[in-house]
Amino acid sequence: MGYFSSAIGRKQIMGLTGLVWAGFVFTHMLGNILIIAGPDVYNGYSHALTSNPFLILAELLLLLTLLIHVYDGVFLTLKNKSARPVKYAMTANGPKAARWQSKWMIFHGSILLVFIITHMITFNYGPGTYEGYKTAVHGVEMRDLFRLTVEVFHKPGALAWYIFAMIIVGLHLSHGLYSSFSSLGIYHPKFSPLLAKFGYVYAAVVALGFIAPPVYIFCFV
Repeated sequence: MGYFSSAIGRKQIMGLTGLVWAGFVFTHMLGNILIIAGPDVYNGYSHALTSNPFLILAELLLLLTLLIHVYDGVFLTLKNKSARPVKYAMTANGPKAARWQSKWMIFHGSILLVFIITHMITFNYGPGTYEGYKTAVHGVEMRDLFRLTVEVFHKPGALAWYIFAMIIVGLHLSHGLYSSFSSLGIYHPKFSPLLAKFGYVYAAVVALGFIAPPVYIFCFV
C-alpha cells in the first residue's frame, strides 16, 4: 500500500489515467468531425457507438480513470503545498525549472470537470426520447443527435463555452502528455524535447479538431 500512498506512485497512476483520457479525446474528436459529413453519417456513427454492448464497460473504465485522475491531482497539489508552505524563488531556465503549465493544471482540470458534467447532461442525457429527436437511417430508427447538436451550437453562449473548454483541453494536454511520460520514467535528454513538441502538436490537433465542427455548424448548417 505504500506505493499507492506515495507521491511517486500517485504521479505514475495519474500519468497512466491521463494517457487513457488523452487517447479517448482523440478518438472522440475523430467521431465529432463526422458531423461535417451530414446527419445520416453522424447519426449512423452515433447509433453504432451507443448500441455497442461493450459501451457500458468503456464508460465505466473512463469514469473510474477520471475519478482516479481527479483524486491524484488534488492529492498531489495538496501534498506539494504542504511540503512547501513558504514560496521560494525559482529560476526560469534549466532542466529543473518548473514549466509554467504545471502551475495551472489543477485550474484546467477543475474547468474540464465542470465541462464534462454539463456536456454529458446536454448530449448523453438530454433530449432523445422525444419524437422530435428521432430519425431513421437506412430504415433503422435512431436518436437524431445531429439535430440536437445543431440546436445547441446555434446558441452563441453554448458555442463560446465549448470553444473555451476546448482551448483548456489543449492547454491541459500540452503539458499533461509530457508530464505523463516523465512520470512513467520515459525521459532522455535527447528524446524528451521531442516528446514535449509531440504534446504541443497533439494538443493543437485535438483542440482544433473539436472546435471545427461546432463552428462549421454555427456558420453553415
